[in-house]
Amino acid sequence: MSAIRRKFGEDYQVVNTNCGVTFSAPVKRKRQRFVEKNGRCNVQHGNLGGETSRYISDLFTTLVDLKWRWNLLIFILTYTVAWLVMASMWWVIAYIRGDLSHGGRESYTPCVANVYNFPSAFLFFIETEATIGYGHRYITEKCPEGIILFLFQSLLGSIVDAFLIGCMFIKMSQPKKRAETLMFSQDAVISQRDGKLCLMFRVGNLRNSHMVSAQIRCKLIKSRQTPEGEFLPLDQCELDVGFGTGADQLFLVSPLTICHEINTKSPFFDLSQRSLMNEQFEIVVILEGIVETTGMTCQARTSYTEDEVLWGHRFLPVMSLEEGFFRVDYSQFHNTFEVPTPPYSVKEHEEKSPLTSPNPLPAAPSSPPLGNSGRRRERLLSADCADHMEDQATRLPRKLQRMSSTKDELLWRGVKTGSALPGGKASSTGDLPLSIQRLRSSSIPIARQGHPEEQVQLLSLDGDGEEAEQERHRLPATVRTIAAANPTPVQIPLVGNRPEDNLPAKLRRMNADR
Repeated sequence: MSAIRRKFGEDYQVVNTNCGVTFSAPVKRKRQRFVEKNGRCNVQHGNLGGETSRYISDLFTTLVDLKWRWNLLIFILTYTVAWLVMASMWWVIAYIRGDLSHGGRESYTPCVANVYNFPSAFLFFIETEATIGYGHRYITEKCPEGIILFLFQSLLGSIVDAFLIGCMFIKMSQPKKRAETLMFSQDAVISQRDGKLCLMFRVGNLRNSHMVSAQIRCKLIKSRQTPEGEFLPLDQCELDVGFGTGADQLFLVSPLTICHEINTKSPFFDLSQRSLMNEQFEIVVILEGIVETTGMTCQARTSYTEDEVLWGHRFLPVMSLEEGFFRVDYSQFHNTFEVPTPPYSVKEHEEKSPLTSPNPLPAAPSSPPLGNSGRRRERLLSADCADHMEDQATRLPRKLQRMSSTKDELLWRGVKTGSALPGGKASSTGDLPLSIQRLRSSSIPIARQGHPEEQVQLLSLDGDGEEAEQERHRLPATVRTIAAANPTPVQIPLVGNRPEDNLPAKLRRMNADR
């Protein structure tokens, strides 16, 4: 049931042919939009009270913002009333002077020739206002009040013409009509691009004239509640569509796909395919630019609700190369196709992805400690174990390898020459690392020649079996294994009559002091 509902939507009926029972899924109610698909903001202002007078103070903008039917009605009524009022004033002047009763006599000079009634006064006003001047009706020089009214009529007519004709011209040339030829895709999609989950939609320009300095912005409209308990209805949040990289500045010659990367800073950081079905939000897209032909700023708007966001889809290509030009097929402008897309959010992906860290290097066994009691314990170390530690050391960075090789070189030089180490300390076998001790012991002749594994026994003084066993357990597992496999150490021939004669001078002095 849930699979069918996700595939076909909520508006369907399921018929059970076995039982003869028909039931329908609840039809999802259409949610109120904040911005319509055509860009109209679905907001009405009410209960203004005394603030309506602000519309009268900005009368020109008020007339421009009115609908066309109200503009035409105001245009016709304004001219009709002005003509009737001015024609009535000419008729009143003729009536007061007695021109209506003396009309037709050649010896009488009226204020306006050939004005006998109201229709003739109205025709005189129209001829004067429209500068037609048929020549049959005209003002005589013996009517000063007529000359003053004629000047007033000329000034008032110019003001009315400038106001109404200018209003109609601005109304017809409004740049928002240019937005009718700017297209937005019907749906937005969520899929991967360059290995990142992105929210994408498409924009296009139907005209050959370009939009200069075109810029696009996106707003997420979603109600939320603050941690303090304040409810924010229709809270606006900015969606980054390339503000930092300049990708929001468009060269809108061909259809472009606008991309919003879903990352930790995105409001869709925890949005998954499952949670998309339960979300309620609206994405408002605003495209602004300068119309190339008129130089006026134009703004086009649209919106996408959660039902118009397709998870795991991508737009079909619309560009093709023809002979000498690129062709745009707008029949595929709104079409999408499915692509493999992870159904979980970016937050879940980061939580599930394993944290990669470098493998820790095994700790090399430390050199035999010299305690206050002066005891040294017996240790067995094979050449294979030392080689293994040297291989581990070669995995270190080059700088640490150079530092380690320099230190080993100084220690080896001190062992060969018997000189003191840097810092004024005398060199001895017990003060060296185990790898250097192996190299130092290699200079001593070994009884078993030709053995593939050379073994070295480091002798100590006053070492009992219990302490040796504890020290053996402290060694790494590799060293303990080698020591267990070769329990019998190789006896090193003595140069002198006593074993103490083969020890370094420092150890002989310590034994003598003890």
